Amino acid sequence: MKIKNVCVLGGSGFVGRHVVHLLGARGYRVRVPTRRRERAKSLLVLPTVDIVEANIFDPGDLDRQFEGMDAVVNLVGILHENRRGRADKPQARRGDFHEVHVELPRKVAHACAARRVPRLLHMSALNADPTARSAYLRSKGLGEAIMREAGAAAREDERGYLDGPKLVRGYGLAATIFRPSVVFGREDAFLNLFARLASSLPLLPLASPDARFQPVFVEDVARAIVDSLADEATFGQTYDLCGPKVYTLQELVEFVAATLGRRCRIVRLGPGASYLQAWALELMPGKKLMTRDNFYSMQADSVCACPFPALFGFSPANMEAVVPGYLAQALPRARYTGFRQRAGR
Repeated sequence: MKIKNVCVLGGSGFVGRHVVHLLGARGYRVRVPTRRRERAKSLLVLPTVDIVEANIFDPGDLDRQFEGMDAVVNLVGILHENRRGRADKPQARRGDFHEVHVELPRKVAHACAARRVPRLLHMSALNADPTARSAYLRSKGLGEAIMREAGAAAREDERGYLDGPKLVRGYGLAATIFRPSVVFGREDAFLNLFARLASSLPLLPLASPDARFQPVFVEDVARAIVDSLADEATFGQTYDLCGPKVYTLQELVEFVAATLGRRCRIVRLGPGASYLQAWALELMPGKKLMTRDNFYSMQADSVCACPFPALFGFSPANMEAVVPGYLAQALPRARYTGFRQRAGR
């Protein structure tokens, strides 16, 4: 399969920026639809990247963005729901798990079929499962199911499906699904959160301290996605992506605090107190630090049952080799605090 033109949905996001930069470096022509061009300003300097203002939740807009494309990469996802706004406006539903993780993949599959885009790559999440208690993991699981159906061969009674039932079937797309554990890297929303908390709080009540994660470097995720683009061996496959080491949540927080030279005492919360903390944080105004749905998702270890896929030909980066560099730059004052503490001042 020859691929030159790629549309990246979510290209201005954390993982998306790395994917777009790598695609550009390898000579692909890339289209990045986004609500506001300024959100993708770091990509504007790339000569083969076209930033287009569009509402990807509108089927007509989505269809126009896929015109002339050889492949689509869907990286759109949210960690917390925010359902404020009118339900009759697509742009008001972007904070809804079902709209973002289920309906958008359905629209993407429809538009790929309509525009005859043969290649589709989709980023889901480790532990995604349509039966999961967590709404996040449940919606991710349903999105995966849609993508697998989109990759199925057309059946006799499903011809002309675009005007038929709602469930996606039989498009015969070359679809590949990626299921990363928590992704770390500069500007991530996970380790940087704990860095901010460890830098400002001498005492940190920690929910679900024994939850297990296998963090994977954002550049490794981007490389796996881009390497798969034209590799026929990846068509129809699903890949779990994890780093080389498993950590408990408490170990991750302790690592971040030690990296910043902070003395942050962790108060371990049991299941009941963890749930209550999540509920209290969920009710607080502003950006959510944690919700009850996060609590539910952490009940399943975010750990791979197999090594990093050998097909990609590289080993994932070790967190200890990467994180100190960007955390030290992100919170420079933390370095001086650490120096003073070690000097006993």
